Amino acid sequence: MEMLKEMAIFAQVVDSGGFSAAGRQLELTTSAVSRHVSRLEAHMGGRLLQRTTRSLSLTELGQQVYAACSRMVSTAREVHALAGSYSARPNGVIRVSAPIVLGQVWLAPKLPGFLARYPEVNVELQLVDRKIDLIEEGVDLAIRIATELAPGLVARPLGPVRYVLVATPRYLQAHGEPKVPQDLPLHQCSYLGYARFGEAWSMRRHGEAVNVHVPSRLTINNSGALMAVVEADGGIGLVPDFTARIALAQQRVRRVLPEWEFDAPYAGTVHAVYMPGPHLALKVRAFIDYLIEEGLPGE
Repeated sequence: MEMLKEMAIFAQVVDSGGFSAAGRQLELTTSAVSRHVSRLEAHMGGRLLQRTTRSLSLTELGQQVYAACSRMVSTAREVHALAGSYSARPNGVIRVSAPIVLGQVWLAPKLPGFLARYPEVNVELQLVDRKIDLIEEGVDLAIRIATELAPGLVARPLGPVRYVLVATPRYLQAHGEPKVPQDLPLHQCSYLGYARFGEAWSMRRHGEAVNVHVPSRLTINNSGALMAVVEADGGIGLVPDFTARIALAQQRVRRVLPEWEFDAPYAGTVHAVYMPGPHLALKVRAFIDYLIEEGLPGE
């Protein structure tokens, strides 16, 4: 590390045109500057400067060493500027990925407030219902709903996702309302039909656990579309709570078996996922903190 200091001082001597001028720039005495250059020459095994009382010139070795030292100083200044940009205020572009419906009903409405708070940050939001490769697709942060996450990533939990059963008052009036989970197979039930989801439902209430198989003629891979079926009096839908929040608030639908909770896979946590590293960019940290502050629907 001491040699790096000597290299920087040597570059300043050349740039300033002399030991005294370099000393004034570095707030060092002329003799201290001279000692640092002499130690660098000893390390390099040859003279770097031709000194006379009136002039200073580089030797052949000195020209090569100065070129390398100058690049080192320039790189250090770039790193310092980069560190300053990351530590002073959040700035730059943050690229975010999120599931489609969660992005539509929860994340997107949060963005105007975030942009107002951090005017030097721009957001590029990508809504996709698949796990993306953060490095290959150049994404800074992925919002994911999961009970377990792949190794090699860092994740901060943003809050739980609960799945709820909902139906329109008209459907329930026409077909009756289930009293216990075992009544569900007698109804038109729809649910997410991809990956980990399926017709085996594990439900619990005050320590009581029930496993029930609920076959369906209709499964959909998008909870927004599933809510559209429910609101068309299409039966009872099992959807994430954030998907049903607005319809519930406006009383277009109501909860079915509201005292019962679902276990995995119809339960999970929303995570902010990013690549590990020694330093998290301030823009990413600010975005995650903002989402935690805002909270999830229903919290």
